[in-house]
Amino acid sequence: MKNPLVSVVIPCYNQGKYLTETVQSVLASRYRPLEVLIVNDGSTDDSLEIALHLKEKHEELTVIEQVNGGVAKARNTGIKAAKGEIILPLDGDDKISADYIGAAVGLLGDRPEVKVVYCKAVKFSEAGQKPWKLKPFSLRALARDNMIFVAALFRKADAIAVGGFSEDMHMGREDWEFWIKMLKNGGEVVQLPFVGFYYRMTPDSKRKKTGTGRKKRERIDYLNRKHADFFQQQLNGPLRFQRSWSRVYNTLLGWMGKI
Repeated sequence: MKNPLVSVVIPCYNQGKYLTETVQSVLASRYRPLEVLIVNDGSTDDSLEIALHLKEKHEELTVIEQVNGGVAKARNTGIKAAKGEIILPLDGDDKISADYIGAAVGLLGDRPEVKVVYCKAVKFSEAGQKPWKLKPFSLRALARDNMIFVAALFRKADAIAVGGFSEDMHMGREDWEFWIKMLKNGGEVVQLPFVGFYYRMTPDSKRKKTGTGRKKRERIDYLNRKHADFFQQQLNGPLRFQRSWSRVYNTLLGWMGKI
């Protein structure tokens, strides 16, 4: 039985400094067949030049250009263009291990009930690296916070079915909302027991820019508007600013309302 084609979607905005290293980590994968789609999201640095140079050297690469529209739109562009039945989004400055794709694809093939496969991860920078302490997955935990980084593997059909990444989510953590809408109506999640993903920390990392209190409030308001049913089911009401207390607070309010 032939291995399914995996499409690795790499959105890139001004990440030319790291793009070659990211692509090389994918091409070093022990799994084949692969296609690598670099989506240049209107970069103003040398990202496009580097992407085109890489394409000349590696026939598995495709370069797509678009006017800057944000990372969600860039991922969606790549997913729509992908020929593979399995997708791996990978940002233009991160890396994967050589065995990550193969292990994930094997699990997706053996267990059709599984929708998302990810792995253990580390955060790294020029100062070194450290384990990324990800909380265990459950739907109730996902309602409070995201523990699945964007570089997980899933079927293209499942992504298309939920409309891809939400392009109107401009306050960060769009991967969190993507997992909510993909998983809230069913589907299992598996974390592989080894480090397969390397998240690069830089002075201008998006996680830092979207970690402010204002962005957090905007994000919570957005999630509550789009997924009120999910939060009602998992948290007995809306997601609160103090997220870990949401279920307790909502349950207490419900009891008080019955008195």
